[in-house]
Order: sequence, then C-alpha cells, then structure tokens
Amino acid sequence: MKRRETLIAQVKEEYGNIAEHESQQHFHQTTTGITAQAYYGKLLNAVIGEIERGTFDQCRSGKEIINKVAVDKTIVSL
Repeated sequence: MKRRETLIAQVKEEYGNIAEHESQQHFHQTTTGITAQAYYGKLLNAVIGEIERGTFDQCRSGKEIINKVAVDKTIVSL
C-alpha cells in the first residue's frame, strides 16, 4: 500500500472513532446543528484531499495529521 493510502486509511479510522464517541448533545451545542457524523465526514473528505495533494507527506501517521488539523483548522477548507 502506498504511503498516502496508508495515511488515508488511518485518518478514516481515527475520525470514525472520534465521531462515534462524540457526545451528540455537546456537539450540537458547539456547532450549527450538524451531526457529529456529518461534520467529521466533511472534515475527513477535506483531509483526504489534502493528503492526496501531499500536504501531509511529512506526517508519520493519521493521528499526527488529525492532531495538526485540530490545532490549525486552516490547513483544510470545509
């Protein structure tokens, strides 16, 4: 498997776990009515696009990518 494909698979798993464990009530209080699954799905697609463009080639894992995006959401455009 290519490196970027591995990162994409790791990111999918990480965001899936996050969305599954997100408190829906808390999520609705901090967003504009979108579900956690929909938000993380949209975020996942944006991150995958950036992985494919090489934005995260310096990252060693999907978790590292997710942490970078969590710190600086301007890395991806939603």
